Amino acid sequence: MGEIKAVKDYQIILFGVIIALGAIFSTVLFTQAVIKYQKLQNQTISTTGSASKSVKADFATITISYKLSSPTIKDGYNKMSLNAQKIKDFLIKQGIDEKDITLGQISNYEVNKRIGNYTTNEVDFYKFNSYVKATSKNVDLITSISNKTGELVNMGIETGYNDVQYLVSNLDAIKIEMVGMATQNAKQRAESMVSATGDKIGSLNSAKMGVFQIVPINSTEVSDYGINDTTSPEKNVIAVVNATFTVK
Repeated sequence: MGEIKAVKDYQIILFGVIIALGAIFSTVLFTQAVIKYQKLQNQTISTTGSASKSVKADFATITISYKLSSPTIKDGYNKMSLNAQKIKDFLIKQGIDEKDITLGQISNYEVNKRIGNYTTNEVDFYKFNSYVKATSKNVDLITSISNKTGELVNMGIETGYNDVQYLVSNLDAIKIEMVGMATQNAKQRAESMVSATGDKIGSLNSAKMGVFQIVPINSTEVSDYGINDTTSPEKNVIAVVNATFTVK
């Protein structure tokens, strides 16, 4: 009976040891798996991708300002209205559709008389100013008009600034396209960086879009806040994306 009991005790101890070893082995495997998973999770690479595209403005605007001085408000408004019509007729003659012409509101302020270095409370005359704005999808036409505004001076109109803006109507769609191109460029750069080690680029972890630079063609100007050029009909749209990829 003693020998049988000793054998049973031995079997129980052996069974317990096997269970303990199995538990330890399972823990080791699980720990290694967790460490390997965490290692893989931490293996990332960050790159900056960029893309550029040349675009041409597909519509433009010109704003012609004009001004005058008059001894009375009534006379000033009459002359300003007459000059507005002259500018409007000039634009129509150049090829602008009447519906694409906007007449700005006329504003005025009084200038008081001066006696020596002192300004009196008596009104000397009034100054008036306003503008006429035209829009066209014919970008070259707007450019041509901006070079001919000197003709208005010969009509007795005192012009001020002539602001020309060249714009792109589908800019939002272009920006979306550029973000995709910049992200692809970031991935290509990441692949080039890890190729020497035999690793490969996995999924995209995160991406942060930088500011857009819309600059005249051949310009190297950049800004931390982005640039939106309206002075040139030929432009470059530049997009930057900061991306992080997993490495596998």
